[in-house]
Amino acid sequence: MSTALDVGLAALVLAVALFAVLTRATFAATAGFLAYGLLLALAWVRLSAPDIALAEASVGAVTAVLLLSAAARVRAHDAEPAEERSDRFVRVLAACLCAAVSAAIAVAVWFLPAPAPTLAPAAATHLPETGLGNPVTAVLMAYRAIDTLLEKVVLLVALVALWSLAPDRRWGGRPGSPPVPQAAPLGFLARLLPPIGVVIGVYVVWNSADEPGGAFQGGTLLAAMWILARLAGLLDAPAVSARRLRIALVAGPLAFLAVGFAGFAWADGFLSYPAGWAKPLILAIEVAMTLTVAATVVMLVEGPPAREPGR
Repeated sequence: MSTALDVGLAALVLAVALFAVLTRATFAATAGFLAYGLLLALAWVRLSAPDIALAEASVGAVTAVLLLSAAARVRAHDAEPAEERSDRFVRVLAACLCAAVSAAIAVAVWFLPAPAPTLAPAAATHLPETGLGNPVTAVLMAYRAIDTLLEKVVLLVALVALWSLAPDRRWGGRPGSPPVPQAAPLGFLARLLPPIGVVIGVYVVWNSADEPGGAFQGGTLLAAMWILARLAGLLDAPAVSARRLRIALVAGPLAFLAVGFAGFAWADGFLSYPAGWAKPLILAIEVAMTLTVAATVVMLVEGPPAREPGR
């Protein structure tokens, strides 16, 4: 029964992926891509990777808004003449390249030595020194701390690049349009769900020390609650020059760097944790990173400043 479920899920993932790639309608492709992301989250659960499943599901909640907004903007291009569309040869070439890469990955996995070379035993030996019960969080914040830091910095750089698209006269203003109250059902959900979502988001971050979760999952969940309230017209977007917004955007990287440089004085080097202090320092970084992820995702969805300062 378990094998049949896995085979059926894999077949469904492939079918939805093909639909999202082959369909010509923008909104249909967007819906297919969103369904594909949800199915991938289920696949990660079946692979006993709940941390990745949580990340996939939380990102999908925000990606839905981004993709639907983009689809609405390019919908007019769905009716463009066939000769203006990309050449069939280019599409066939792209499909062949994708198939070649997939085949190469499959061959590489198939011919891996048994047992495959791994540093997992050596890493697991020292993980208890972090005081964390969740090995994923321990690896991300200890062995891969620089990668984790750079992932958050990349989000911030992407936001700065997005803001740079705004005209000079609107710099410092608010993105999007002023809030407009929406229909009663959406307004009801926007009042009901955010308190629950905020509690769950905080729990996901705090619980990540011992159970699946983390700053990225919790931050995107908090961002989704803000976006829901924004869509319902209950909130207005903050001005990009707002001091509290900028503090939230840089809080995570600054906390990460502060702990990292303190390692030169208190431990063995950059991003090293002093004995007995690893867990509280990692939790402090996670809390700051949650604010940064939530604020960055919200502002990425809002877009560049569209209103002049003071409006």
